[in-house]
Amino acid sequence: MKKFFIGKKVGMTQLIDPEGKVAAVTVIQAPPCVVIEKQAVDGETATVVVGTGSVKEKHLNKATKGFYQKQGVAPAARVKGFRTTIAAEFEVAKEIPLTIFEVDELVNVRAKTIGRGFTGTIKRHNFNRGPMAHGSKSHRIPGSIGAGTTPGRVVPGKRMAGHYGDSFVTIKNLKIVKVDPEKGLLFIGGAVPGKAGYVEIFN
Repeated sequence: MKKFFIGKKVGMTQLIDPEGKVAAVTVIQAPPCVVIEKQAVDGETATVVVGTGSVKEKHLNKATKGFYQKQGVAPAARVKGFRTTIAAEFEVAKEIPLTIFEVDELVNVRAKTIGRGFTGTIKRHNFNRGPMAHGSKSHRIPGSIGAGTTPGRVVPGKRMAGHYGDSFVTIKNLKIVKVDPEKGLLFIGGAVPGKAGYVEIFN
């Protein structure tokens, strides 16, 4: 991993290129992203911890306040560590510029999907429903879940109803359509998972 950044998803819009082609893009706001710490892993690889956003000191405990004071950086609202082989190029308390990304560059975006609560098998796993006639008694039920007398139990991993969404997902190879350092905006082609909020961009 050579490039990484923490941005904030704003929403989606369209960009029109000089040829008149319309591209759907996700707008990522790029607040200051500061290196907080470098953690050594082995001889070649290290974890670079970066943070963005602001948080009030009254929401921090004494140990966390002391850590930020020792590092010489302001408390961050979102903190994430990225493992990289070029950790020597990063300095603590230095800001990572948005210009590290270039147009047409491919990046990966990690974000938390929208939570959908407790859902059934049709919505969660795309199961088919049963007949909707009045004589049918299996419209949206999952059906049998057992495995017979042997082994006489529900096999682990059985696709059933349960909690859906609200989990981290990584979308790979999204193209950067436009970089606007003056406004602090990054335009990424296609959709980025989740609602408006912090996202992790890396390649």
